[in-house]
Amino acid sequence: MSDNEGRVFLRGITSEHYSLSEFRRRQRAAPRVRRAGTVVDDARVAHSGDSEESRTWWILGPGDDPFLTQTIQMHFVELFPGGSNRGHGHQNEATFYILEGRGYEIHDGKRYDWEADDFVVVHNDSVHRHFNADPGKRALALVIKAKATWMYLGLIQQGRGGPVADGERYGPPEDWSRLWTPGVSERKKVVKPADTRWETTRDGRVRVITSPERTDVRVFSVDVYQQEIPAGSRSGKHWHMADEALYVMAGRGYSLHWDVEAEIGERYMARVAHEPTRWEFGPGDLLYVPQNTVHQHVNADPSAPLLLLSAQNRLFKLLGYDSVVYLEDAPEYSGGPRTATARR
Repeated sequence: MSDNEGRVFLRGITSEHYSLSEFRRRQRAAPRVRRAGTVVDDARVAHSGDSEESRTWWILGPGDDPFLTQTIQMHFVELFPGGSNRGHGHQNEATFYILEGRGYEIHDGKRYDWEADDFVVVHNDSVHRHFNADPGKRALALVIKAKATWMYLGLIQQGRGGPVADGERYGPPEDWSRLWTPGVSERKKVVKPADTRWETTRDGRVRVITSPERTDVRVFSVDVYQQEIPAGSRSGKHWHMADEALYVMAGRGYSLHWDVEAEIGERYMARVAHEPTRWEFGPGDLLYVPQNTVHQHVNADPSAPLLLLSAQNRLFKLLGYDSVVYLEDAPEYSGGPRTATARR
């Protein structure tokens, strides 16, 4: 992205025809693995958070070319040893998985400490700043958010500090939190590994970090879980409507994707491809699974586990797509009801 181009906060969808099949064809034709080190936006344009002691770069966002998705965005924030970024605020929620280091946040004047493998929540309408507490090592976080969801709804007030323009037109400052869901301030803002548990599901061994059922965590927009696939094994083969972004934390493997087409006749029916496409990945890569795609992940290493961090936009569940259809169970799964659908 050049300095003359603005940041893409929300991508429009246009067509000369009622059908959006060509748009969907181009989207599905795009490579579904972003290699480690990919920078689709280096935050030089229209980003106020960085300082001389931090840097930000995107790996998945609405301005990408080729375009994949704007339901989930992912970027990295690096804090140099002992450094911090600048404080800023935005209406959208953001979540941080801490990959390296230790430090703390200041959100609306309150401190929240974190370390590697913690999951940190920047709540709606928060003025926040990130600090590296280690003078000898960097801190690195993967930021997962559904920012475009707020943009769809016109919730676009954001920026850095200072009095409101034309302040004489307005009354005195009032507490914005009066608009929040009652009781939300008591929910967890830092989720530690000890706050979660590993369980063997039809999809395999997973650790749910955020979900609609986790009402103790202050997250409303993204559902995040970690998955460990043993050496030489595979996940379940499953199907859900939401698209999904998976960061490869360790290991190597490949993902099989069976595209699904709609057959619109007397009823709305799904047609699943006979043969899958194959997408290979390694440590630090980002794997993307498009909306409405049957998929299965395979660990290609016979001696080491594969560790994935998965994120989906929760809005799909709220729109009525809250089922996961399992077409094949993970090899490690051996108990529980084997119903046609289940919710994660």
